[in-house]
Parts: sequence; structure tokens; C-alpha cells
Amino acid sequence: MPLPPFQAVLDEHRDTVARFLVAWVGPQEAEDALQETLISALRAYPRLRAGSNVRAWMLTIARNKAMDSHRARARRPVLVGEPLESGSADAMPGEQDEELWHAVRELPPKQRAAVTLRFVGDLSHGEIATVLDCSEAAARRSLHEGLAKLRGEFA
Repeated sequence: MPLPPFQAVLDEHRDTVARFLVAWVGPQEAEDALQETLISALRAYPRLRAGSNVRAWMLTIARNKAMDSHRARARRPVLVGEPLESGSADAMPGEQDEELWHAVRELPPKQRAAVTLRFVGDLSHGEIATVLDCSEAAARRSLHEGLAKLRGEFA
């Protein structure tokens, strides 16, 4: 079975990849990571074998670009000094969600990937293993350990 046109793949998987990247790197860096992911996928698409799991393939590229984003962030200078005062002391409606996703972004890379792939991409343990290039048991373990850390932090 031949591969569908890249536009069809893009239409089908773009939202999943975008949600994965927002969860992984945060909303500020997600757009850049998404663009880099799509460019890399477009360049590599002609070499993809027919019958491949295109969703897992796209999420693997997204994971690699997210890791690149984290590495780049580690090399950026950190601003020091007094924090700016915010305009409102009231909690924002999605603030707790932001705290949760911030905690997810602080997890070790494999745990962070397993949690985001499961809850953002709705992937099965087998698909997570494909994206992470590990066994299904290792993917289950990474997901379990990541969730345990998050439960410990938010319990």
C-alpha cells in the first residue's frame, strides 16, 4: 500500500503533534518546534516505507525536536534580578493545568515523553514504545514512574 500524500498525513496528525509539543516544551516554544518537526517530516517522508506507522513516526520526529529545544534552552542565559509584578493576583482559570504541565516538563526525558504521548497523543503502550524506541515493558515503566512522581507532587 503506497503512502498517502504528505498533505493528508499533515491534516490527520498535525493537531496531535502540536498538542504533544505544547505539553513537552510549553506553549511559547511549541510553535517553533512544530515548524521544525514538519520541515523534517517533509524532507524525510519520501524515504518512509509503505505500511509504516506514520503517527508514531511523526511523534518520534516531534520528540527529537522537543529534545533539541530543551538542549537549546539549557544553553540560554538566565535572567537574574527582581521579578516583574503581575497585573492581577487572582488565579487564572488554567493556572493549575499550567502547574501540572510545568511539573510534567520537569520529569526526566523518557518519563516526560511517556506521559505526554499517553495523555496528549492518546497512544497505547505499544505505540509509546515505538516512539521511544524501547520495549513495551520499558514504556509502561517510564509512564508508571512519571505518573508516580506527579502524584507525589500533587497529592
